[in-house]
Amino acid sequence: MADIQISVEGQDAVAATEELFAISGLSGNWQTIGDGEKEPFLATIGAIVAIVGGTVAIAEQIRKWYQEYKKGKSGKKIEKVLIIGRRGRRLLLENATIEQIKQILDE
Repeated sequence: MADIQISVEGQDAVAATEELFAISGLSGNWQTIGDGEKEPFLATIGAIVAIVGGTVAIAEQIRKWYQEYKKGKSGKKIEKVLIIGRRGRRLLLENATIEQIKQILDE
């Protein structure tokens, strides 16, 4: 089974990704791309390898996490988050609903 891929872009991508992967029920790994100093952007690429519990609850937590960071949680912001499902379906979290996130997680 292929992993669900997730890309987080923005100045605080590392902190945001650390918090994303701290969500109870998500298991995976990630790495940093760019350094934010020499390169014009900072991004992380991660792989969700396991979801424990219901995907509706996880989808709700992912949506809440995204909204908090997009608003500038504690002064930290991200620009864009993309989820790529196991079958290659892509979803930007900008206007995604909980149901759309759940569908990607269920693929």
